[in-house]
Amino acid sequence: MQKYLYDLATDKNKNFFAGVIKVFLFLLSLLYGLIVLLLIFIYRFKPCRLKCRVISVGNITLGGTGKTALVEFIAGYLKNKGQKVAILSRGYKRKVTSHKPQATSHEAMGDEPYMLKTQLKDIPVLVDSCRCRSGWLAINNYAADTVILDDGFQQWKIKKDLEIVTIDAANPFGNRRMLPRGILRQPVSTLKKVDVFVLTKTDLHKDTEPLRSFLQRINPAALIFESRHKPVGFYRIREGQAQLGADIFKGKKVALVCAIADPGYFESTVKSLSIDIGLSFSFPDHYLYCRKDLEDVFKKSAQQNIETILTTQKDAAKIISVLPDDDQAKVFVLRVKLEIIKDEQIFYHRLLKLYSL
Repeated sequence: MQKYLYDLATDKNKNFFAGVIKVFLFLLSLLYGLIVLLLIFIYRFKPCRLKCRVISVGNITLGGTGKTALVEFIAGYLKNKGQKVAILSRGYKRKVTSHKPQATSHEAMGDEPYMLKTQLKDIPVLVDSCRCRSGWLAINNYAADTVILDDGFQQWKIKKDLEIVTIDAANPFGNRRMLPRGILRQPVSTLKKVDVFVLTKTDLHKDTEPLRSFLQRINPAALIFESRHKPVGFYRIREGQAQLGADIFKGKKVALVCAIADPGYFESTVKSLSIDIGLSFSFPDHYLYCRKDLEDVFKKSAQQNIETILTTQKDAAKIISVLPDDDQAKVFVLRVKLEIIKDEQIFYHRLLKLYSL
């Protein structure tokens, strides 16, 4: 059902019956948009004010824009500059629903927060549906002077010092309709309040000038940066950060497995390394694997004489939890990092400006 509704929202399903449903979804999207605008209006009068710097990193559409990679990028940079940073996340689709902001497993945290915790090591990553509550916990328990809201654009209750929005350069706004008829989570007009736009996946969509011009018309004061996800190497799934070169599988036939919002970008990144993709297995975003899923992957790969399986950092922990010991050596994780393509120093300056106010 989730995939069917997404196909309707992205106009992939164009038959007559789908057209009838789209009319109903369009009416719902109008109501949804009005509710969003009303909530934004109400919450701005008495926002939660945390006694620290608050940086929001989010998007205006459904997932897959690279916001979590940007959170990692910003958190690592600020920590190296001496700031005491904590990351606040909702923990989407985590199994444990009780109030445990200091959870440590991927089941209790959700895949993206767990990935951040694994990559950033000593930077606290707190999961809670109430970011204000976890924000105070970060201040009181970890002496945080900066909190980063992962997926924070829709956190209208919190007073923010810097609003950053990531936008997929290849598909910035879908069909420009609100959920559930489109993929917009709030009206495009709300981008007027954004401080910084980061265009992602610009290595696949290099002509960003029309998008930049559109954003500048909406919000002339905002800074606009371009970025890409740069592959930096691989590691065996059980060996954490042990690095293998990015060219280790050059010319080799592999299979891909992932459960992310944009599997096509993962495939394109792997292809950019001159790797031959023999098979590609895509599951719904945030999907929780079971052993049968992986057995099917290994079986079909073996039939094609494929011995190497590649996956993403986001998928790694979920795969490990159901991966048979005999198959561990076959699975490798692609390590990527976000890279600001130009004007990187201006981006850093904008971050550090928060601490001179």
